[in-house]
Amino acid sequence: MAVPFSGWMMQKYDGKGVYMGALGLFLLASLLAGLSWDVQSLIAFRVLQGFASGIIIPTLTALIAQVAGENLGRLMSVVGIPVVFGPIIGPVIGGFILQHLQWEWLFFVNLPIGIIALLIAQWKLPKFEAMNKSAKLDWLGIMLLALLSGMFILGITEIRTENVHVTGILAFIIAFVSLISYLFYARKRKDQALIPLDLFKSKNFSASFLSLFLAGFATNGPMLLFPLFFQNVFDLNVITAALWLIPQGVGMLVVRPMVGTFTDKYGARLVVLPSIAITIIGTLPFAFFDADTAQWIIWVVLFIRGMGVGGITIPVMSDSFVGLQKSQVPATSIATRIIQNVGAASGSAILATVVSNALLQETTINHFAHAYHVGFVTSLIFMVLSIIPAFYLTNKLEQSN
Repeated sequence: MAVPFSGWMMQKYDGKGVYMGALGLFLLASLLAGLSWDVQSLIAFRVLQGFASGIIIPTLTALIAQVAGENLGRLMSVVGIPVVFGPIIGPVIGGFILQHLQWEWLFFVNLPIGIIALLIAQWKLPKFEAMNKSAKLDWLGIMLLALLSGMFILGITEIRTENVHVTGILAFIIAFVSLISYLFYARKRKDQALIPLDLFKSKNFSASFLSLFLAGFATNGPMLLFPLFFQNVFDLNVITAALWLIPQGVGMLVVRPMVGTFTDKYGARLVVLPSIAITIIGTLPFAFFDADTAQWIIWVVLFIRGMGVGGITIPVMSDSFVGLQKSQVPATSIATRIIQNVGAASGSAILATVVSNALLQETTINHFAHAYHVGFVTSLIFMVLSIIPAFYLTNKLEQSN
């Protein structure tokens, strides 16, 4: 729900101030979450933390797009390198805290890192003048998009193969009505809408929009399944399961510096299509792995998968801004971040639903493994579908000819 606010704030206020303010709010919410006195207060502070996070990332993406010029892919790739360390060290640190420290430190650990980030931003980040100080916040657009994304995800989590819940059906109906309402609303508001429909006149934006949605299903969904798969099938503890994810993070880290350069030189299509193929190669074996599979084989396959996943998001995000006017950058950043969030959350919800439904009839370790196999196969289906919009991304070799 917070993502749309970033575009309005960047139009009305200095981009640097928006970024630093959101980061400061995130740190305050982290502190309050660690100090929470019951579950209700914890949930409230987590909502505040999520709101701040929803402003930080699209704001930073838009600021990068404004200063990058022709080197957008390379710059986003370099800036994204620290993000790759999340899958490497995040689960390990989280597992260590859960086993050896009090839960409050899951939130307090953000404070020193965030303070350093604030100091660096104040020192090095340039100011970004407001593009439209008279910009008004599109409250109706925010409400419709929030209903659309929230109800869609709720509907997925409430629908079961054998037991269709009324709540899930109602959620899907609300999501559909919200979508139709927003389309009529945005058509009337034109460029004043939160996400103007004119953006979809750009082939690059439309292809990127659909690619990000499908990539969320195909890449983020399995990230939820891997640690559960390792713990339930291989009987690993939390920290060991986290350590097993390191090869995937290393694979992402290896390719990330090259991804931006290749994107700027050859275009997103020639980077994303091979990356999808590598991701499929690195995911398919998990549809067959069981408790007897050698550890080193799993680590090698995860490394290969990481190389593929690391080459998808950055080129697609970069391509969404190609050919657009500077005034369209904030709306583009909002749209891509929203669809990325919805895709990631929906993918996680669908795969979790598929696996949990399969687990209802499973009791042995082999049956547990089979349930996760179904989840990985489901993710592969969405990965294959993502090939279609990838063909419509930029190919600079064709343009040069």
